[in-house]
Amino acid sequence: MLKMKYYLAYGSNLNLIQMFHRCPHARVIGHTSLSDMRLVFRGSKTGSYLTVEPDEAASVPCGVFAIQDDDELALDHYEGYPVFYQKQTLHVPEVMAVGTKEVVLRDIDAMIYTMPTDHRLGLPSTYYWKVCKQGYRDFHFALRHLEKALFDSRAGMA
Repeated sequence: MLKMKYYLAYGSNLNLIQMFHRCPHARVIGHTSLSDMRLVFRGSKTGSYLTVEPDEAASVPCGVFAIQDDDELALDHYEGYPVFYQKQTLHVPEVMAVGTKEVVLRDIDAMIYTMPTDHRLGLPSTYYWKVCKQGYRDFHFALRHLEKALFDSRAGMA
């Protein structure tokens, strides 16, 4: 039997068409919210991408996937791990079914990619923004979280 692990997506990997193309064995488990975290766009000369960072006044919606080892390797490549993004394991108290508040899983540990805060704040490309927006629609998340990330990143650049 193949070993599965849980993965938290908050940006472009919420886009189900792209995620399943990249990770064909991935399964959607549901969604959760990361308390005390916020979304921002950080990056490099080649582009700015979403990451999460601590903020006691915020929360971030995440899709929860079950992935296999080959899916994780594909994600590592896509995310530029370990140079661009780092991996963390977070405790997730509850996972709800997509589009509902029905709890389908409790007390799991899940892997998440985060960008170090020494990457500068920036603005996403139009393409990346559209990919993330579609992912938010796929998971029935409010677009205000993405819009706030854009606002906060723009304000932090000033």
